[in-house]
Amino acid sequence: MVLKPDQRILIFVVAYNAGKTLAGVLNRIPAELRGGSVEVLVIDDFSQDDTFSVGLAYENSAGGFPIRMLRTPENQGYGGNQKLGYRYAIEQGFDIVALLHGDGQYAPEQLPSLLEPLLRGEADAVFGSRMLNKADARRGGMPLYKWIGNQVLTGFENRMLGTRLSEFHSGYRLYSVEALKRIPFERNSNGFHFDTEIIVQLVQKRMRIRELPIPTYYGDEICHVNGMRYAWDIFRTMLRLQCHERNFFYDRRFDTGPPGETYDLKIGFPSSHTMAIEAAKPGADILDIGCGCGFVAEELAGIARHVTGIDQFAPPRSSRPNVEYHRWDLEIANMPVDASQFDQIYLLDIIEHLKDPEVFMETLRGAISGRRAEIIMTTPNIAFIVMRVMLLLGHFNYGRKGILDRTHTRLFTLESLRELLDQTGYEVLEIRGVPAPFPRALGDCFASRALLALNLALIRISRGLFAYQIFIRARANPTVENLLRSCEGS
Repeated sequence: MVLKPDQRILIFVVAYNAGKTLAGVLNRIPAELRGGSVEVLVIDDFSQDDTFSVGLAYENSAGGFPIRMLRTPENQGYGGNQKLGYRYAIEQGFDIVALLHGDGQYAPEQLPSLLEPLLRGEADAVFGSRMLNKADARRGGMPLYKWIGNQVLTGFENRMLGTRLSEFHSGYRLYSVEALKRIPFERNSNGFHFDTEIIVQLVQKRMRIRELPIPTYYGDEICHVNGMRYAWDIFRTMLRLQCHERNFFYDRRFDTGPPGETYDLKIGFPSSHTMAIEAAKPGADILDIGCGCGFVAEELAGIARHVTGIDQFAPPRSSRPNVEYHRWDLEIANMPVDASQFDQIYLLDIIEHLKDPEVFMETLRGAISGRRAEIIMTTPNIAFIVMRVMLLLGHFNYGRKGILDRTHTRLFTLESLRELLDQTGYEVLEIRGVPAPFPRALGDCFASRALLALNLALIRISRGLFAYQIFIRARANPTVENLLRSCEGS
């Protein structure tokens, strides 16, 4: 193992009631890691024995490396203790943090080999695995029920995350501090399933995880993990992750990406995009307000004579000759195009983002200048049955996408949207209920198609209750000013 002069390593020891074992763990740290740019941090998590005094005594002795001993004012839990250590590593400018346990369950002698992939820049996280060779885990004293439980839970977690780790439950972990800076680990639980949550976040950020074999050791240490509670916490965590990623509800722990600027194209099944594309008139001039990346605009170009898309995230250009884009913030006055030149104006999932949709729709009506352009509009239905059930259960959970998207400033029911259009001078021509995008959430499979068919059948019974989104065709009525100009005099 070769350390560069500017590489700083923190060996972080979590300790709880480890008075009998802590000194032994520190003594076993290899000589090649003593001195230089390696430091040791021990955080005693409000132990009820002499862990802190043992650590202080070691701190004052000639241990061969700088050591810092801290004690929490109250018990933080296994995950809470880790948060403190990782925050310390970030604030003190370390490059790598290696997690050890004060009870001696993980061998400090393995640190040099585990550090190698991080020192060479080949990984963002390195896990010491007891299950790369499963027989060694049993020979090392891992109880049979833990050996089986480890594999069952790991298989479940791999399936949910799409990973192939040999185990999720080793506490022997090393992280690049830069990797820790990029994930919201401080949002995780204070319990033992913190270790699973941080793996989820690493995978979401596409971090490189490397596993290396370590020996298994089970001695006389006291296990503080309630196995059934731990298994339930793992199951619940993975279930919430799946719900979050499918936009059923929001879990801030797993919100690891930047705010979403655009949305995926939903075609190939009954959806708001499918209905909008089908509503396009052949040969029409179409204005797509809030076009995002232009996915729908590009589809409309195969039907319309010309398509103009405007959005603050609009692409600079299109490969199609009959499509053009303009970048424009919808909250700013003075639209960059003449709205009176268009036959159809699309507002797909836009009105819910506006601070004052009434003013926007009145301004748009005035800009049309008497031309009775057709308006194609979609918006989420806040009265969707799932939202009603969630509210009944006390949940109103905004998320990254879906009906309760965090960027939505106004929420509509079928009737409240109809009322808005009526009051701002539009004639509603057609209202349709849009089913939930099950194929997008679950994949194109039998279950998603069956749920889609069921949702469509229920919409026929009650659009207001079972529609996930609202699709409206409307027509702008002339303003009084435009009508007065069109009057004929004697």
